[in-house]
Order: sequence, then C-alpha cells, then structure tokens
Amino acid sequence: MNSLTKLGDDDDHGRDLLWPSIWKHFVSMFLDLVRLSFPLALLALEALFLLKKWTPTSHFLFFTCFPVFFILKRFIWSPDQVYIVDFSCLKPPSSCRVPFASFLEHASMMNIFDRESIDFMAKILTSSGQSEETYLPPPLHYIPPRTEFQESIKEVHTALFPVLDDLLEKTNVHPRDIDILIVNCSGFCPSPSLSSIIVNRYSMRSDVKNFNISGMGCTASAIGIDMAKSLLKVHKNSYAVVLSTEILSTGWYSGRERPKLLLNCLFRMGSAAILLTNKPKAKNVSKYKLVHSLRTQTALEDKAYYAAYLDEDAEGKLGVTLKRDLLQVAGETLRSHATILGSRVLPFTEKFWHGLSVFRKRFVHKSCDIYVPNFKTVVQHFCLPASGRPVIREIGKGLKLGEADTEAALMTLYRFGNQSSSSLWYELAYMEAKQRVKKGDKAWLLGMGTGTKCISLILERVRPILGESEKGPWASCIHDYPVAIDEVVA
Repeated sequence: MNSLTKLGDDDDHGRDLLWPSIWKHFVSMFLDLVRLSFPLALLALEALFLLKKWTPTSHFLFFTCFPVFFILKRFIWSPDQVYIVDFSCLKPPSSCRVPFASFLEHASMMNIFDRESIDFMAKILTSSGQSEETYLPPPLHYIPPRTEFQESIKEVHTALFPVLDDLLEKTNVHPRDIDILIVNCSGFCPSPSLSSIIVNRYSMRSDVKNFNISGMGCTASAIGIDMAKSLLKVHKNSYAVVLSTEILSTGWYSGRERPKLLLNCLFRMGSAAILLTNKPKAKNVSKYKLVHSLRTQTALEDKAYYAAYLDEDAEGKLGVTLKRDLLQVAGETLRSHATILGSRVLPFTEKFWHGLSVFRKRFVHKSCDIYVPNFKTVVQHFCLPASGRPVIREIGKGLKLGEADTEAALMTLYRFGNQSSSSLWYELAYMEAKQRVKKGDKAWLLGMGTGTKCISLILERVRPILGESEKGPWASCIHDYPVAIDEVVA
C-alpha cells in the first residue's frame, strides 16, 4: 500500500513482521488455484468422455454428484450464521455541547494549564477535524472537572442507559431475553463491573453471561462483536448485546505534558449498543449478517506496545502518552492485517497481483511498489478509525479509497469527534441515514487501538433500509452533510 508502505518501508522489522502474512497469502492463493482447478478438471474429464463417445450414464452420474454434494454441504455442514439485528447510537443532550471557545476558556480558568498548554490545545482543536458541535460529559463541564468515582458512575448511566433503552425498544426485545452481555470501556473499571451495573439496572436473568472488556482502546467495540460471535457459536438460539462507550471523566489529564494533552482535545462523548443473535428466524428481520471477522495484534513488539500507553508524568498525574511514531506503527500493523484479510475475502485476481508484487519487492527489486489490492471489489462501504483527520486520510490513501469512501469517517469525526470504539457505529449510521447501504452490500468496519491491535468486521446487508434517515444520531442534521473541511496543519 503506497502510503502505508511508505510509513514502514525503512524499517526492517516491519518487513519481518509482514513475512508471516505473506506466507499465509501465498497459501491462500494456492488453495484458490486448487479450488479453481477442480471444476476445470471435471469439465476436461467430461469433454474427454464425450470425445471418446463412452457410455454417458456412468460419467454423467459421477459428474452430477459434485453439485449435489456442495449443495448439501452448504445446508448441512455450514456453521450457524450470526446476525446483527440492529444497533443504536447515543445522541448526547445539547447541554453537553462544547464549542472550542468554551473548552479553552474553561481550561484557562482551571489554574492548571500554562499559556503554552492552552495554545497547544487550541492548535490541536483547530487541526483535529472536529466541529463546534461535539460533546463532553457533564463532569467535564465543571471548573475544575469532577473526576470523582461517583461522577464517573453517573456518566456511565448517562452514556449506556439511554442507548440500550433505544435498542431494546426498536428491536422489541425484553432485557430478560438477553443471554450474553458484553460491555467495553477502556479506562473505567468499577467494582461491581459495568456489566453488573447493566444487569442490576435491567433486572436481567441470573444465568446471563456478562463480560467486561477494558484497556482495548478504539478496537474494543469490534472486539466485543468478535467475542459475541465466538460465544454464539457455543450457545445456540441466543441473543447477545454489546455495549460500547468511553468514560471520559476518568481519563481527563490535568498536567502539562503535551503528548498527554492530546486526548483532552480529541476524545468526545458517545456510546453504541448492538444486538446480535444466531436465531434462525432472525434472517428476515436483521439488518446485517456477520460475514468475516479478523484480529491482528503486535503487542509482543516494544515499539508497538509503547506507541500509546497510560503512565504518570513528573508530577504523578495520570495520562495517556501518544508517541510520535504512532502512525508508523499503525501503518505496519494495518499492512499485515490487510494482507491476511485480503487473502480471505478478495477475488483470486487481486490476490495474485498483490502476491506477485510482494514477491518481486522482497526477492527481485526492492525499490518496486507493492500492488495495492482493490478492496472495493468485495466491499462497498468503509467505516474507518475516527482517531483524527490525518489517520483517516492516511488509511484512505493506503487502501486506495476515494473521498466518498472516507466521507463517513470524516463527517463522524467532524460532527461527534473521536468517540473511541463506538465511532464505527456512528459511521455506519451515517451511511444508513444517507440511504447508501443497499441489500446485499458489504461494509468493512476497521478498528485500530492501543497495543497496537487491529480488527476488521465485514457485514452484509440482509434487508432493505426503511426510514433510517429519520432515526438515530443523524436524524436532525443528515441533510447538512457532507461539509467541506478545511485542511489545517498544526
């Protein structure tokens, strides 16, 4: 991938990290050739029988057994499908809106930040790609911000209860019908757990299987979907709910180290609730079918592990440090991840040309470019990490995506800010509100987070869109988008 390759081309370790993926890629190509050669061999054998004018009964029976076998295999041995019945995204109250001027005025009144810190945050806000319409939770509107435990619990209630209420109402599912509950939040881990708070609030069954995911960053929601998929393979005829949010009051940084001040400026309020099931009857009512999921992580490498991490500054104040080489690490991880994903979902021609170019670069001519496979041959819609405008642009270049393909990510960042792992669902809601997702279309949800880790979900639309432009977080403003975003570099 041109841009992503450029990020990691000078690093020998990046090439070593990619080599196992290349091997899997060539194995996949070989299996594709085997599968392709099998029907061709049968056709050649049948042609030989006809040319020799042999008795047709036996070889015709032999030849027709194979279609029957594949049809039976599809219905008998195929695994249970996992469907996404519906999802909901939080529209925060207007009282939580935080214009840039208000954010900077409050920060200057806290007597915590010096003038250099205020100026730095002003530059980050201006260049972030956010608008004046983003939201912060109520505890961060006080001067100074309220970061006590009870305020964080109130923020949990504000973020999770309304979005789950909306999901249950529009799917007509009772809380006691839920068999699996997964809640993800990276920075806030109370006791009792977040999932226990939900179980208690909604009086769920005593045998509900509830789980918490923490410390996974912007990948957590997609990881929750992958986890629910695995659990639904074991627990038949079940409902699973994934709740995704980030509690910002516990992550507020009150020091002066610039790498830690970034998160104060970039992360904003949001949450999402997703209902999954493996019930056979869900096929007729669900929005999407989960076609593929793939996880890649590079936490075994120190460079990736320390690209973004939580630690204390010189004054003992906690904050997340973002290293300068974060984009390079993300590029290396994404190249490896996209290679493996491509080997599973791309058509043979795209895999062949990509594999050939990788072989040439490694063994023949190291200065040649790697062919970027066209993922748009199998995917029509893209939900990219809303970590920032530079990240969205760089991923778009690396995957050879056009402006229309990155529009949902850029508009979500502009309207709602970076909402961590729940941003992917706001992007999907944007495309639904625009009525762009048609029956049979596939959407690629790509999450990237600390570690460094990368996860992909490929969803296929199974029913037409009906009235989505009048629902969800975009209902009152979708007609205003897309908007032109000025390129500002800090």
